[in-house]
Amino acid sequence: MSLLWMPSEERVRSSNMVAFQDLLREEEGVSFTDYDALHAWSVEEPEAFWYAVAQFGQVTVQTWGKDRLEKEDILVDGDKLPGALWFPGARLNFAENLLQRRDSRPALIFRGEDQVRRELSFCELYDAVSTLAQAMREAGVVSGDRVGAYLPNMPEAIIAMLAAASIGATWSSCSPDFGVRGVLDRFGQIEPKVLFVVDGYYYGGKTHNRGERNRAIVEALPSVETVVVVNYSGESDATEGMAHAVTWEAFTEPYNSGDVRFEQLPFDHPLYIMFSSGTTGVPKCIVHGAGGTLLKHLCEHQLHCDTKAGDRVFYFTTCGWMMWNWLVSALSVGATLILYDGSPFYPDGNALFDMADEERMTFFGTSAKFIDALNKAGIKPAETHDLSRVRVLASTGSPLVPESFDFVYQHIKSDIQLASIAGGTDIIGCFVLGNPAGGVYRGEIQCKALGVDVRVFDGNGRAVVGEKGELVCCTPFPSMPVGFWNDPGGEKFHAAYFDVYPNTWRHGDWVELTERGGMVIYGRSDATLNPGGVRIGTAEIYRVVEKLDAIMESIVIGQEWEGDTRVVLFVVLREGLDLNDALQTEIRRAVRAECSPRHVPACIVAVTDIPRTKSGKITEIAVRDVVHGRPIKNKEALANPEALALYQGLSELES
Repeated sequence: MSLLWMPSEERVRSSNMVAFQDLLREEEGVSFTDYDALHAWSVEEPEAFWYAVAQFGQVTVQTWGKDRLEKEDILVDGDKLPGALWFPGARLNFAENLLQRRDSRPALIFRGEDQVRRELSFCELYDAVSTLAQAMREAGVVSGDRVGAYLPNMPEAIIAMLAAASIGATWSSCSPDFGVRGVLDRFGQIEPKVLFVVDGYYYGGKTHNRGERNRAIVEALPSVETVVVVNYSGESDATEGMAHAVTWEAFTEPYNSGDVRFEQLPFDHPLYIMFSSGTTGVPKCIVHGAGGTLLKHLCEHQLHCDTKAGDRVFYFTTCGWMMWNWLVSALSVGATLILYDGSPFYPDGNALFDMADEERMTFFGTSAKFIDALNKAGIKPAETHDLSRVRVLASTGSPLVPESFDFVYQHIKSDIQLASIAGGTDIIGCFVLGNPAGGVYRGEIQCKALGVDVRVFDGNGRAVVGEKGELVCCTPFPSMPVGFWNDPGGEKFHAAYFDVYPNTWRHGDWVELTERGGMVIYGRSDATLNPGGVRIGTAEIYRVVEKLDAIMESIVIGQEWEGDTRVVLFVVLREGLDLNDALQTEIRRAVRAECSPRHVPACIVAVTDIPRTKSGKITEIAVRDVVHGRPIKNKEALANPEALALYQGLSELES
């Protein structure tokens, strides 16, 4: 794995990572020779590390519980996983920490395809939160209530979340491409008191009306006492026929902006309810605390992404993906958020790079699939756009293959930190991610997250380096979930993460920790292939197959066959091509040469679409279940459930 990028000495010296180490030297009397030493200290001394993150991030706290903190004031039962308690005496408000600025600098820049561009200053954002919070209090919202949102990635979503958090209500959101059943599977479990909905949205140059879906959702949620409708696409019947409905403008009109009343709450007070993908059943409701979310996001934005006040931060996401929650937290460091709602390929594949250029973006976040699609489409932004201000390109959602690393440095920008990141909704952050003071190696995530004791376990539960195994975490960190909703005994929570290795979080990724301290991810553990008893990560096959010019995309599963498992590969071909014998031979030869004979697919089948979740991740498990005739428990979790029919009753898989 060759070195593709190394930051200049000047860039390292001016980084937050170095400034943070200066703080540690002054406050803790510790210094480090390299990143590995800093990381080791961060997990060996978690109390000192996370308190230093709070200091460096200038966290606004009413009280830590004492004027002078001892270790037990920061972490109680630190040997319990789960069971550790962080900052038990602290009182703070999440929204207050994101609304520390009230000046004229832009806080939010919003673009809805080619239909809308809006900009809100920090002062305007604060005032909007102020009036909405007053309206919500008058509507009966109190600390502990749930507030739901069925909204696009637009300013009103952020304003509503911050207003809810200022009161102490718990926020949960779905994007408006979710079907009625998908929304009810989520919000039906948590019973929101107030629901924010949108009249319609734009995607692919078309307007999608949500009126009918809004009415069906509200009718099926008896807990909802107020429905606030955001007029975005201009539908005239936005509130018609919907109980408890009022427009945003009418809801907030009676109130004047002023100082926001921020409720001071415990460190682990429920801030967000996030949802698992739900492809194997009703989604799990994952509860995240305010303090842990704030500290984890500050650590990632400031130290790993080197975000500073005045930076312009973008992530292509919807309100149904945790990257939206992650993005919003960049307000806490004074960054401007760039929000985009719509298709990343409308009107063409340059849309996001046009925006990066025009809005002077400094951080560009996207998915591995988007980068691969650019490569397949022959789009070369380095030749057409001014990306001189972009310092960091982040990628997540699926493993970023080595060839995509090459594409970024050859055809997007040569002097850029490519931060492949991985973690998830479960921890509302990352286990492995970027290091602005370190090098980028081809096909490798740069480093383990500070403060997170990431290791790789083999089949015997031993920590290994340079071998494939399970991604685990061996000590607590603040953004672990508070628990699952409606799981009072914690049995579901324990079964999800702690039933394989005692006192250890098992994340469910099949990975390899390199000698350099970087990480390679081969896919989900529950989707690994097992021909002849040898575990194979699906990403190992994707990276070979999708290099072939004829293949646009692929998905691979293990099919139970004659007492063993055989590898079955489905491919989406470039338009006009057929899966003939020559192409099948080319695919098998490539997989054999670059992987091993065990990786070679026994069957190759051409399909026209691949099922994926709402956040864009392909879902091998759903395809595997269809092939084996097992029922799909929750098709509503998929963005394109109709694609599953392509995998039913295939004659190619019967012999």
